[in-house]
Amino acid sequence: MIDNFQKGVALKTPSTKSILQNELIASSLSHIKYKILVMSGKGGVGKSSVAVNFAAALSAMGKKVGILDVDVHGPSAPRLLGLTGQLSTVKGSFMEPKKYNENLSMVSVDFLLEDTNSSIMWRGPRKTAAIRQFISDVEWGELDFLIIDAPPGTGDEPLSVIQAIPDLMSIIVTTPQELSLADVRKAIHFLQHVKTPIVGLVENMSGLICPNCSTEINLFKKGGGEKLAKEYNISFLGAIPLDPITVVAGDLGKPVVLMEEETEVKKAFLSFTKEALVRIESYKE
Repeated sequence: MIDNFQKGVALKTPSTKSILQNELIASSLSHIKYKILVMSGKGGVGKSSVAVNFAAALSAMGKKVGILDVDVHGPSAPRLLGLTGQLSTVKGSFMEPKKYNENLSMVSVDFLLEDTNSSIMWRGPRKTAAIRQFISDVEWGELDFLIIDAPPGTGDEPLSVIQAIPDLMSIIVTTPQELSLADVRKAIHFLQHVKTPIVGLVENMSGLICPNCSTEINLFKKGGGEKLAKEYNISFLGAIPLDPITVVAGDLGKPVVLMEEETEVKKAFLSFTKEALVRIESYKE
């Protein structure tokens, strides 16, 4: 099916508009050093939380980071940063990302809606067009990282991103349960098939940190992600525990890695970020 999709695209004669947009995409991407797709096999694994905290941790290290939220039907990344309102335009028709701080900015379909509670009913071609526009018509500027938060699964959105960004790398998010791991296997096969390098796999919701005694409880068990990474010879980037502070941080619109409290989940996110950074930089070399 993927082969047929790719062949179908290849057979189309590009229009003048498409050629111009391709040039704009290439120009935009040339100013971004690393492009990382964060994806999962299924929903509910905390992928957006991982993507946002990863981006925030990188920005705290002094990196210039952009977040591209391509989860068209359920964008949650803006809320995790407390960002609202519509995008401004600069240089005529180019969109300006919303800034969280000097090092961190974001673009999301949420910023195109007058009413963020309204639903978006787009088919595949419209999603592809929107994603390409987010890359070509956004004034990202010079970035060290563009973190792309994709919806669960292997549908239109990740395919569109992969086709638009030739030097893309990926990070996979899972939870320890077999229900999640079964879908992650599909995501791994998908990424291998389309030849997108996998930086590694991170296990989210790996145990629960008790809010009273700070003891770790294996609520959803542990170790499934690490075992799967070994099975596929993929780097294991770390385990992120469940912690009530993550919910508080999400409601405040402040990534847990940027909160003052020194918590186990903050330590885990920072450790994961450092490990991922080593893998990304060594791969590019």
